[in-house]
Amino acid sequence: MQINILFFATIRDLVGQKRLTLELDGTSSTLQDVRNILIEKYPAITDNLKVALAAINEEFAFNQDAIVDGDEIAFFPPVSGGSGQLESPPEIYLLPDEPINHDEIVESITTSKTGAVCLFSGMVRGKTNKEGHIPETDYLEYEAYKPMAIAKMKQVAQEIRERWGKVEGIAIAQRIGRLEVGQNTVLIACSSPHRDDGCFEAARYGIDRLKEIVPVWKKEVGADGESWIEGDYTPSLDDRNNG
Repeated sequence: MQINILFFATIRDLVGQKRLTLELDGTSSTLQDVRNILIEKYPAITDNLKVALAAINEEFAFNQDAIVDGDEIAFFPPVSGGSGQLESPPEIYLLPDEPINHDEIVESITTSKTGAVCLFSGMVRGKTNKEGHIPETDYLEYEAYKPMAIAKMKQVAQEIRERWGKVEGIAIAQRIGRLEVGQNTVLIACSSPHRDDGCFEAARYGIDRLKEIVPVWKKEVGADGESWIEGDYTPSLDDRNNG
């Protein structure tokens, strides 16, 4: 049985490559079996792989899940906190490597019924007084597991609609690549007929949920060194998109 393995962020650095093909003996294996094989093959990743999150074919996976021939398995740390297409109602999902045009995003999720748009925009900080972070950052490097990231962005939008039924347009954009201090990193925007129809709450929920389940990571780089910033949220079966 042959499977494809993807590594991201800290684990990718430790392995020294982003992708590999793994041959498994027999026809009955689980995700835990794959972890054990990789730990034996790459001892340096033992501590990281034991606590790493995993996905099978772009959906969160768990140690007891079965592996079949041809599966794509990704291992990555908890997320740190293409182009989309217009749907009806409008939804946009982006992983751009260039600046995000806020005005274009707002226009894209505005309909004839829109009376309010709430937009959250994250920025690259130059100075951080927080444990685990470099005090002074020169730039950030963002990496994403792209197919799964887009799928999870869509899941976030679905969850928003289940909670705030009057929200109309939803836009979720996460920059990838190198970003300098002061540049925009992430954008969440929600439109609704009135300001009290949930657009504020939905945008706040969107950024919080993105940092939990959308597989994107950042590396802080500065004069004092560099470090991948990993989260502490561990997905459960409830975080799978069963819709």
